[in-house]
Amino acid sequence: MRRYKQGFISYIVATILMIIISGAIVFNFYMGSLKPIKNLEKFIPNHVTQIISSDDVVIKTFGVYKITKVNSQEIPTLLKTAFISIEDKNFYKHEGYDLTALLRSTLVNLQAGRSKQGASTITQQLARILFLSSEKTYTRKIKELILARRIEKTWTKEEILTMYLNNVYLGEGAYGVAAASEVYFDKKLEDLTIPEAALIAGLPQAPSIYSPYQNPDLAIKRRNQVIKRMYANKYINKEQYEQALNTPLKLRKEYISYSQNKAPYFSDYVMRELAALGFSEDEISQGGYKIYTTLNYEFQQVAQDKLWSDMKAWGLSKDEQQAALFSYETSSGKILAYIGGKDYSKSQFDRVSQSIRPPGSAFKVLVYTTAVEQGMSPNMLYKDEPVTIGDWSPNNYGKKYRGEIPVYQALAYSSNVIAAKIIMDAGVSEVIRLAKRMGINTPLANDPTIALGSNGVKLIELTNAYGVLANGGIWVQPYAVEKIVTATGKEIYNASPSYKRVLSLDTAAKVVEMMKQVVIAGTGRTANIGGQVAGKTGTTDDYRDAWFVGFTPDIVTGVWVGNDNNVPMRGLTGGTLPAKIWADYMKVANLNAKDKVFPFPKIELNPHEFDSQSEISEETISEEGTELEQKTTEINTQQNTPSTEDLRVPTTKESTGTEVPVLQNSQPIIPNHIPAPAAPKVEHSQQDIPNIPILRTTAPSPENYSE
Repeated sequence: MRRYKQGFISYIVATILMIIISGAIVFNFYMGSLKPIKNLEKFIPNHVTQIISSDDVVIKTFGVYKITKVNSQEIPTLLKTAFISIEDKNFYKHEGYDLTALLRSTLVNLQAGRSKQGASTITQQLARILFLSSEKTYTRKIKELILARRIEKTWTKEEILTMYLNNVYLGEGAYGVAAASEVYFDKKLEDLTIPEAALIAGLPQAPSIYSPYQNPDLAIKRRNQVIKRMYANKYINKEQYEQALNTPLKLRKEYISYSQNKAPYFSDYVMRELAALGFSEDEISQGGYKIYTTLNYEFQQVAQDKLWSDMKAWGLSKDEQQAALFSYETSSGKILAYIGGKDYSKSQFDRVSQSIRPPGSAFKVLVYTTAVEQGMSPNMLYKDEPVTIGDWSPNNYGKKYRGEIPVYQALAYSSNVIAAKIIMDAGVSEVIRLAKRMGINTPLANDPTIALGSNGVKLIELTNAYGVLANGGIWVQPYAVEKIVTATGKEIYNASPSYKRVLSLDTAAKVVEMMKQVVIAGTGRTANIGGQVAGKTGTTDDYRDAWFVGFTPDIVTGVWVGNDNNVPMRGLTGGTLPAKIWADYMKVANLNAKDKVFPFPKIELNPHEFDSQSEISEETISEEGTELEQKTTEINTQQNTPSTEDLRVPTTKESTGTEVPVLQNSQPIIPNHIPAPAAPKVEHSQQDIPNIPILRTTAPSPENYSE
């Protein structure tokens, strides 16, 4: 019986192999019978993919491009061999397709249940560039194979390679190797070195991901992969191989992109989102698509203009003095504005979704939210007094304390010691767990100092977490791509936003009411644009980072200001410049919804008087100060920035000598008598600083960290 089964299995395997071999013979016979393509040299690729804003503005197009044609003799051999090594090592052996590689990739893709591995030869890629869309279907693949074989019958190998190298998209609006050589290195093709040629050859797979401007580390890694292939294929010797691997990346002095790009940081984010959706950059750049996005270009322009003008008013004009803004619609997740830095032409590093910076007291909102979710009332009383937790003794700014106060006032005043007490009562692990549910994906240390914002996070994450509160406890995934339409008008993608309830409505209502007080009469008064606004300020050690994240019923927006080189910005706090940028943008973005109210249950906040002997300085009200020392990389650069000494204003008191709060829902519950500080006029000299952003701090130090 066993022998019978073994024989039967062998028969089945043999039959399958016979079918495959017969199919391959028939396929090769058919491909051999195909005729050449007439007038092939007259075909011109169609480069018309557009990225479009929600208000119908073309914000990026692959149709405005740099393309330079060269003949085969003008393309160096080292550049040809670099492309052949990484894209199609059997180029000179096959007849348009590599049957072995094709069968191997087919098996891999069938096992994976999706298109996981490609096997396109250079000739197939050229067929796709000249004649086809880039959609991943088996029908298109069959057409591609047929066209590749016909191209091989029409042109010589050198003609095919030259046509490919003249038309392949290589990022930053550059089509063809000559254009890429100019865009990246400002060189003619004959002047390219081995590592430069290898870098260009590594780009076709994913031009934006491997762009040396956007991701230099990945670009070098991909370049070195090409160099290793060149050495393995014996196109370079060992000495050239070792020298090329150790050559540092050196690009042209001025960044130049030949593609139209009105919102470059957002467009880069769109490209990353498309990649996550399964679209290759080859598909995007040469597919002739119309990619409709959520961006409101009017809001984007306002955000860019206000960020620029407000930074300039503060004298922050150096390249390393940076800011970022992220804004989306709370109920849908549609991204409305996205500013990843001051000037994309000088720095392509995205400070919205790539930079990891400590948020200071802006993180306290997540601590309070955890406690409220566990049952804490906004009116619960805590003693604002010195505390020691293990070997950590956090202090309030200026070591000023207010005695027993309700937690809503503690948040508005940004008391450090009460935040520390609350995280211990709620549980550090519980805060971390809730933060993750609300959108914080950056790893958080299991350390109570995170209550004061010692752990770095991304602006997009913290804004998303605040959006949960604005949306009544429902988490929404912010997104950029609304739909994609092919050149023939076929809709191949339509967004389906992700929603999940992560907090109770009651918790969201209570925390939002507390956060309103921050803006009405607390540290975030500069962001008070009228109507219902909630938010929180954040400032880190020695004024290295300044944040304001806030929202109205319709829109949540986060702003970060800081130095890429992590040098302190004396006097710049979350309640000053970031709050002003936020307010200037939101006055326009929220104009049509300024009278809207949060659709939450009414939350009563009880008035409370604190000890009048605890004097409150303007620094305490307008911003909490910066007391937790972090172990961050620091460049010893002198800054000519304003001192908080200029911002001090004496408090005013009733005849009893006690602050008298006003009790009304959505009205000031804490003292409201100190004017928001105006931006000082400070001149700064330009200085060349290496454009190397500092991404994150080391582990939090158990010192005092304040807003």
